[in-house]
Amino acid sequence: MTDTCGEDTHRPYGGGTRARPGRREQTRSALLTAAERLWAERGIHGASLDDIAAAAGLTKGAVYSNFAGKTDLLLALMERFTADRNTDVCEELRAAEEDTDHTGRSSPRHDTDDRPRRLALLLVEFWLYGMRDYAAGWRIADWYAERRAQMASELDPTDEIAPDDRATLTLALDMGLALQHLLDPTRVRTDLYKTGKTLILHSSP
Repeated sequence: MTDTCGEDTHRPYGGGTRARPGRREQTRSALLTAAERLWAERGIHGASLDDIAAAAGLTKGAVYSNFAGKTDLLLALMERFTADRNTDVCEELRAAEEDTDHTGRSSPRHDTDDRPRRLALLLVEFWLYGMRDYAAGWRIADWYAERRAQMASELDPTDEIAPDDRATLTLALDMGLALQHLLDPTRVRTDLYKTGKTLILHSSP
């Protein structure tokens, strides 16, 4: 899952003394972690910047010294997902693609990490936020466009489907199947991911 988004969110908003880089990064990380947890639990409109600051053990002023507002914080959180290769809403699906028996079915996986579910909730929240806020919607759309472009650049060319279209279909498979599987893991099997990728990417099973 590759991408980056929008404008530079690392500049402090407004005036004031610039914090030391180490301390500043700790503050930003604490705010992003709190936002990730609260927005997944309550939704973006259900957790205010005050709530996020309090959960991080900071003041609301700390939020505005690091982010221009809620949308800026949201985009920075999406950037963090991009930079962290170990966080992926499709992680269980990708693992199942490499863990199949002779019948082509994946072995059951019992992962106690709730991060994929939390990420799925957040991605739905991001989409809803972008649909309701025109300005934020364009920036979130750009984030997805960059992910598709990066994915397309890594695909081998074919005569049937353009790389950009294949990337769009692959991302739709990633997101759609992951959301369905997390909600209904028994009836939406992980081995369907490998089948879908084979159909879209024309790769060998």
